[in-house]
Amino acid sequence: MISVKMQEAINNQVQEELYSAYLYLAMAADSEEKNLKGFANWLRVQYQEETGHAMKLHQYVLERGGKVSLKAIQAPPAEFGTPLQVFEQVLKHEQHVTSLINKLYETAVSEKDYAAQIFLQWFIEEQVEEEGNATEILEKLRMVGERSGAVLYLDKELKKRVAE
Repeated sequence: MISVKMQEAINNQVQEELYSAYLYLAMAADSEEKNLKGFANWLRVQYQEETGHAMKLHQYVLERGGKVSLKAIQAPPAEFGTPLQVFEQVLKHEQHVTSLINKLYETAVSEKDYAAQIFLQWFIEEQVEEEGNATEILEKLRMVGERSGAVLYLDKELKKRVAE
């Protein structure tokens, strides 16, 4: 059985993951409006991943005999700037999510919830990957600077990303 404190912490993380999904969907729409279909595709796949993360947490609470309590999701911004600015925000957001996952793990430790600690290992590893992917794209955007041809090449490359 899951403790009330752990249940509440995971329910809060579900909200955070759904906000992340909403944020990436808004970023995808902004990119699409700018005719950057590859960036939009990458961000839509990210939206799907974040939704999957929320569902994984949601299901865990239920499997542990807890109660899922969904909370309101804040509206994200509608405009995000250049691709470089978008990926600066993506990396900053993923770093924020990493800190939330770390706090969630700390809660599992303080609650002596060994099952949650094992479960959360996947999320810890996932955040390493998320930050790495965002950093790689951000560094490439910094490298190419304002050269539109290079940005369009990256856009073409990002169009190849598919949901796993």
